[in-house]
Formats: sequence, C-alpha cells, structure tokens
Amino acid sequence: MIARSFDDQMESILRGRHGDPFSFLGLFEADKTVTVNVFAPDAGEVWVTDAKGRTLAQLEKVHAEGFFSSVIPGKKKRFDYRLRMQAGEHEWVRDDPYRFGPVLGELDEYLLGEGRHEELYTKLGAHLVQHEGVAGTSFAVWAPNARRVSVVGNFNAWDGRRHPMRRRGASGVWELFVPDVSRGDSYKYEILGVHGHLQPLKSDPVGFRAEQSPGTASIVEGRVRHTWTDDGWISGRPQDLRDKPVSIYEVHPGSWRRGDGDTILDYATMGDLLIDYMTEMGFTHIEFLPLSEHPFTGSWGYQPIGMYAPTSRFGTPEQFAQMVDRLHGANIGVIVDWVPAHFPSDAHGLAQFDGTALYEHADPRQGFHKDWNTLIYNFGRREVANFLRSSAIYWLKDLHVDALRVDAVASMLYLDYSRDDGEWIPNAYGGRENLDAIDFLRGTNAQVELAATGAATIAEESTAFPGVSRPIEEGGLGFNFKWNMGWMHDTLQYMAEEPINRKYHHDKMTFGLVYAFSENFVLPLSHDEVVHGKGSMLGKMPGDRWQQFANLRAYYGFMWAHPGKKLLFMGGEFGQEREWNHDRSLDWHLLDDPAHDGVRRLIADLNALYRGEGALHERDCDPAGFQWIDGGNKDDNVFSFIRYGHDGTDPVVAICNMAPVVREEYDTGVPSSGVWQEVLNTDAAAYGGSGTGNPAPLHASDEGMHGQPARISLTLPPLATIFLKGTSSLP
Repeated sequence: MIARSFDDQMESILRGRHGDPFSFLGLFEADKTVTVNVFAPDAGEVWVTDAKGRTLAQLEKVHAEGFFSSVIPGKKKRFDYRLRMQAGEHEWVRDDPYRFGPVLGELDEYLLGEGRHEELYTKLGAHLVQHEGVAGTSFAVWAPNARRVSVVGNFNAWDGRRHPMRRRGASGVWELFVPDVSRGDSYKYEILGVHGHLQPLKSDPVGFRAEQSPGTASIVEGRVRHTWTDDGWISGRPQDLRDKPVSIYEVHPGSWRRGDGDTILDYATMGDLLIDYMTEMGFTHIEFLPLSEHPFTGSWGYQPIGMYAPTSRFGTPEQFAQMVDRLHGANIGVIVDWVPAHFPSDAHGLAQFDGTALYEHADPRQGFHKDWNTLIYNFGRREVANFLRSSAIYWLKDLHVDALRVDAVASMLYLDYSRDDGEWIPNAYGGRENLDAIDFLRGTNAQVELAATGAATIAEESTAFPGVSRPIEEGGLGFNFKWNMGWMHDTLQYMAEEPINRKYHHDKMTFGLVYAFSENFVLPLSHDEVVHGKGSMLGKMPGDRWQQFANLRAYYGFMWAHPGKKLLFMGGEFGQEREWNHDRSLDWHLLDDPAHDGVRRLIADLNALYRGEGALHERDCDPAGFQWIDGGNKDDNVFSFIRYGHDGTDPVVAICNMAPVVREEYDTGVPSSGVWQEVLNTDAAAYGGSGTGNPAPLHASDEGMHGQPARISLTLPPLATIFLKGTSSLP
C-alpha cells in the first residue's frame, strides 16, 4: 500500500474525507521525534502544553483553514499533553480527542460484530465517562459501510471535519471519546456514505434522549440515573400472570388530560394524576401508547425513530423513570407499546443510514410497508436483530417497565402482509411466513425471559398464526399473551345490532369460546376502535340514549365476566361520546352527568370484583375455568355461564340479557343448591340503570337444569349483566 503524503492526508481532513483520523491526527513518534497534528478551525494559534500546563511548543499553522503541526522539541516518545488555543482576545485549553485510546474493548467489538451484545446500549450511543482520567462523552455508532463518520453538535459548530471517529475493525462500529462534552449537549452523526456522498445528519440510533419536536438532534444524557425504590415490586413480580388479575388501562399520554391553557402534561404531573385515578378505578396495569421518540405526533408513537429514548414531549428520561417508580409504589404495573415492525423514512432516522439499506431491506417487496409508508427492518441481519432486542431489554431493565406490547406482529409474520401477487418474495421454502421475523420474535422473547425476571411480552397479532403465546420449546413464539382481535370484532358487531336482530348474530358472542384457550388472551377494546370514523364505544351502541348506556354497561359486564385479561382504552371507562382526538383532552366534564359517572363507577366495581374473585381471573387461560350454562338462548338474547377458579375457589355465575326487556321468573341452572346473592348488576341505579334486579337472596333448589345440579329463579334486568355468587363464602 502506498503511503499517503502529509499534504494528501491534511487535505483529506480539511475536506472531511479522511476515514482513519487516528492515523494522522494527534501525537506521533517517528525517528526519535514527536509530532502533533491538530485541526482547529476555531483557533488562530495553538500551543502544546504538558499535563501541568507548561508550554512545550507552539504549533505551526500549516494551512489557513486551521491545520496546525509541529515537532515538539525535546520529546522523543509519547507523553500526556493538552492544547492551549487562542483566537483574538479569547484563550482556552482543551484535551485533544486524538490522544486517547479506544473506549470499547475487543470483546465489545466482537460481540457487536456477531450481533450478540444483548445490552449493546451499554456501549453504543453517547455515554458520560471518565476516560483515562478525563471527563467527557464517548460516542459509538454502527455504520459498517460508511467511508467516514463524525460526531457533530453544539460543541463543534456542527462541523463534521472536527471530530471524525475511529473505526473498530470489521464490526462496523465507529467510536470517539470527546473530552468536555457534557449532559445536555446536542449532537448527530455526519456520515460519508459508501458512495462518497454525505448523508443527511443522523440522530443517534441508540440515543437516550432527543430534542423536542420539531428538533431532531440527540441529546447527551447517558443511561438513566434514577435511584430506584421499587426493588420490592420488581422482585415480587409473579413469574406467570395467567392466573393473576390483569386489568389494563390504555393511555395516550398527550390526550388523556391537558393542563391549564390546553398544555400537555409532563411525566411528573401525569404520574400524580394517573396514580390517583388508577387507584380509584382499580386497574392493575397502565399501558402507554408508544413512548419511544417519534418525529410525527400524529403517528401516536407508532412510527418511532428513537428506540432507546422516552419521548421528550413529556420530559426527560429521568422524569419518565420517576413516574414508573411511583406507579410501582402505588402497586400499578407499567406496560409500553414497543414497535419493531417498521420505522419511518425521515431523513434524520435509520433510513439509508450509512448510504445503504442498513437497517431496512433494499428491495421494497421486503422492506416497505405501503399501508403506513414506512420501512421494514431486516430481521435476518444479526446486527439489526440485536439492536431491536437490546431496545426491548433497555425498556425492561433500565427503565423498569413491566411488559412490552408488541405492535403489528401480523405484519412481521407474513411476507405477503397487505401485498398483492408479485409484490412479495417467498421464503426459502416458497412459503409466505417471514422466517427471519419469527426467529427474531422468538429470540427477543427468550432474551426477555433471561434478562428481566417477571417481565412479560404481549402480541398484537390479528391472524390465526399458531402458538403466539405458547412457549418456544413447544414451537410457539414465546409471548406471554396475545390480543384477542377476533373476540373484539365479533362482539362489537353483535352489540352494534338492534336487539331485535341480535338473535341472528348470537354466535358472534359465543364463537370466541371455541378458541378462547388456544392462546393466553387479552380482550382488547383499544384505541384502534375509537378512531378513523369508528366513533366512540358509547356511539357504537344502538337505541336511544338510555339504551346506549345500558348496552355499554351490559357489554362491559360481559367482557369482565369472559375468560381473558382485560384492556380498555381511556375514555371508554366513562362513556366518552365523541371519537378520540389525539390533539385534545378527554371530555372529563362528562362526569358531571350521572349517566357517564355511572359507567365509571361500574368499571371501578367490575375491576374490584375481578380482582377479588379468583373465579374471574385464576383460570382466564384454562378451559377448566369456564362452563356454559346456556349459550344457545338466541331468542331471548341471553347468555349464561360459570367461571371457576383454582380448587377451593367459589364459582361465579354470569348472566347477560342483551334484550331491552325485563325477564321475570327466569329459570336457570346453577352449580349448587342453597342461597345465592347478586354481587353486581350493571343495571343498578348507582350506574344509571333502572334498578331492576335481585336485591334479596336467591334460593336454588336441588332440581337440576341446563346440565347443572341446581335451579334458580330470578329477575333479569333489561340490557344488563348480573353476577351471582353462593352465600357460603359471602361475608
């Protein structure tokens, strides 16, 4: 290889083309002399000093653009030096980044190159460190096809010539320690792509904090510094939630509540209000729509760019951590939506990161989602899979989140998802399954189980792909739970029918029990059901105003009685009337109306009943936990069934009358004779109902019915769900 001349290398630095700056900048020993080369366009004069500040030599300015170089008199080998600079009347001292050795070790380089650094966020990104006795920030980024990578920011006038980075061998990682760069400084990466063209400035893929929109720079933050107080919560998390009550309140933090002047709440204020409200309402978990940093507010977070950065819209990562800690202190679990299915093509993001399709597929038949106008990760590339897996671990370990709800899993599983013939490429066996994505999901779930004890993953998966929530060793994907989208669609379709027509759609309410235990299900009434012209939950219900509220209450009663964990999007718990708008607060003033407040009271009481009665949650995922009493009474629009818990837990009977008529002396089978009590009635006056029901104890005879050993006669209120329990265990 022909050695490059001094002038050639200097010109390469000045033009931002040098890909190996440590071979030319800094201090060099040769022929018993020491030379220092410095590029400092902001300086008029530069001196080299020793560690004690004694001046050793003034460097010669060998180029008008600010390149300085000289032999240091009296020095024959490497020594610890500083740079004293002057421009006009201003003088300052700084450390030369090019006098420091690497920050990353050889093992880090190896693991990063192999795609097996499961906590790569401990090395990539911007980290506040003491390196070789000097305070500063270490930067590291993966850009294997780049010719040159520089860190630019407010500390170097965003000039990519000043801080070109060191390439770490075949791993494709570039790193640089920059002294004196501190927390709060903004930065990006300037990348000279594989074809010699400068890329748009890129934010840090492993940045821990970002500028508030519309800014797009990363901010030096380091890993979260919070002193956690939730050790008891984390260590006490159950290994298996299937037999535990899980009632999830899904929240879009920007529109749940607003402050004075319609201001967006910060994490601290939001946390205070959520703790009080969640405690009052009895939900076990809160689920936030994606909090990963995202450029477009209208995406609700589902087009993320900063997979390691809690969005700055609501505060700093530290403030987010404080909120999580306080929620745990109030015995509230925290779930966040996590989006590895796709990413936006914004210029400052991951698209064409180093001038190539690095994170995405190059072929749009594999790498582009036309539904969302977004790019698809190349899950088969080990470094990309590692990047995403590590993001999941970061949210669970460093930010103490309890579960990740993985968005759009169906779009990951199928190569032909939302594609016409000729628009997709089959897998190696000619099939439509995305084998790389399947391996990635299994690998992520396996790593979560190893790295974050008691943490869970939940799949939003809308097809019949088998074994989504089955263990990996049994051939499943390894998720803990799966959203039951079929149940949601079918039951909402039934509820939208006028009661006179419901008998023709009776199976919409019963079909879900055919497959209710094929997966570990969450029953979701999510944000997706109250946007894009779908109206509100209340607005889906037929009839006059009274009937709409009664239908909604009856439906919620059916949902809370049905096997499966529960999820309700904000506003649904008090009967929000208008469709959700992410730019507005929920209509909390509606709670002044007794009908709306009645729905809220009902949800709180349903949560209390669900948590308090083992029969309603202990066998949510076990077919032994459910038995029909009468699932075929379509002419009366009545559904009746029994929920069972573990051995020794008393059963609960649920009866749903989805007709707007009172049914007196309605006979039904029950699992035992004796005295039964109505423990919840969605038609109670306290909820805004008619008050029809069974306030007095009910006596079940030994005469069997519906295959049950006993029979009971009761009153079914109109458009209502009632819960019955034997009095042997009542207080």
